[in-house]
Amino acid sequence: MFFAPTLRSRAFVSPRAFDRSFERFVNDAFDGARRSLDVEQDDKAWTLRLDVPGVAREDLQIGIEAAVVRIETRAEAPRQFKAAYELPQDIDAAASEAKLENGVLTLRLAKLEPVSKVVNLAIN
Repeated sequence: MFFAPTLRSRAFVSPRAFDRSFERFVNDAFDGARRSLDVEQDDKAWTLRLDVPGVAREDLQIGIEAAVVRIETRAEAPRQFKAAYELPQDIDAAASEAKLENGVLTLRLAKLEPVSKVVNLAIN
């Protein structure tokens, strides 16, 4: 009999991992226009720059959920845009900021420091 080991990664722990994978597949497969995306990282944050020509500031909505950032336009906007990106670490939404200038959206997404939940037990 042959036993194959299984590896559990962060993707298997998250109940939304399949949804994120499917969303990435749909974004990549059915997006006719390729987007320009630049990503930079330092110790405290990621900086994402992407082209969104013809999209007004009031038409954009940016949502942050754990390590996923979703960018989309309102349904009634004249030009439609939708994208989702998953980062390797959770995002601190309170310390993050977004700026739209000359058709370039710049997101500075602060890294959320992981909180240790280690509890020390006393030895009797």
